[in-house]
Amino acid sequence: MDPITLIVAALAAGASTGLGDTVSESIKDAYGSLKSLIRKRLQDRADGALILDRHEQAPQTWQAPLKAELEGVGIGEDAAEVAMAQRLIELVRAGGPSPVGKYNVDASSAQGVQIGDRGTQHNAFTQRPGPT
Repeated sequence: MDPITLIVAALAAGASTGLGDTVSESIKDAYGSLKSLIRKRLQDRADGALILDRHEQAPQTWQAPLKAELEGVGIGEDAAEVAMAQRLIELVRAGGPSPVGKYNVDASSAQGVQIGDRGTQHNAFTQRPGPT
């Protein structure tokens, strides 16, 4: 993944998980630090801060404009910013729901499985026949 795409993805992941009440302080801190650093780099761009704020509210809509702004200031060339983005993504993956879904379950040989929130299930299992 190129550095700018990584930074934009980290900002999107941080925005989606970093603002909740149940998120760890490390995720909030990492997101805040990255966003602050990006804001500082965009301060001389006419719409840079506005696009960064809009991206936080609607990452899919503002992804392309934010990428353009970041390319304009050469942000992908700074190793510190890329490292901060990588760290934020690692924290989000370790401490929050992943971007693809909330659960990662292998139920290939399970019986009576329920995946999800607030469900009710009643099972009555009979003994499986053994090998003949």
